[in-house]
Amino acid sequence: MFLAAAVQMTSRADKQANLCKALGLVEQAAARGASFVALPESFLFMGPERDRAQTAEPLDGPSLAQVAKKARELGIYLLAGSISEAGAPDGRLYNSSVLFGPDGSRLAVYRKLHLFDVDLPDGARYRESETIAPGCEVVVAETALATVGLSICYDLRFPELYRALSARGALLLCVPAAFTLHTGKDHWEVLLRARAIENLSFVLAPAQFGEHSERRVTYGHALVIDPWGTVLAQAADGEGLALAAVDLERLARLRRELPALDHRRL
Repeated sequence: MFLAAAVQMTSRADKQANLCKALGLVEQAAARGASFVALPESFLFMGPERDRAQTAEPLDGPSLAQVAKKARELGIYLLAGSISEAGAPDGRLYNSSVLFGPDGSRLAVYRKLHLFDVDLPDGARYRESETIAPGCEVVVAETALATVGLSICYDLRFPELYRALSARGALLLCVPAAFTLHTGKDHWEVLLRARAIENLSFVLAPAQFGEHSERRVTYGHALVIDPWGTVLAQAADGEGLALAAVDLERLARLRRELPALDHRRL
């Protein structure tokens, strides 16, 4: 058993301020006993799309170096929910999630597979593919705590990805997100609970919350969910944490009692 924390924050256009805030929330989580902490999608930058490219960094850039240092200082697993990674084809970027170990080493990199190209009824228009290139790999990370499956935000709507993660042994599914207010209020929790139930896995879902710019508002409600679909912790409105115990003995018992994963016909 270990404590996991999902960070909820309101990132805006000031990259350095966002990083300082994120690392402060990570410190709060570690002080409360969390040994696995996850930041939300785009924790470094949630400003105008026209400025995204100039805020991008390579994986060995200065921002992730500070995240790695913080993981090492605190002796925790730390998921950098996602950053804009420079170097994708066609002059685009990757939306990349990076997991660091307690020694500060980079354990896994996941590049978002499913890109959010949507026109919403509230008038908001999103074209992630204009600036972001899709990844091409399903990624799990073996850690001393649990096998971790990585995903990002819009991936949540594609259950086949989580089936693939569970087939590769994932016990903890991470879903760092910046879910829109319009879709989040109806779909965020129910989709996360469904992914937990159908894969009999814990789900850790850090989230962006609130108003990031005139045209961008996110839903928040960072969650920790158990393999039965029970919400163990939920962040209140505002910046903060959802923190709960990940009980792998309970997970193993639930998988014995309901061996649905053994009955899959892929």
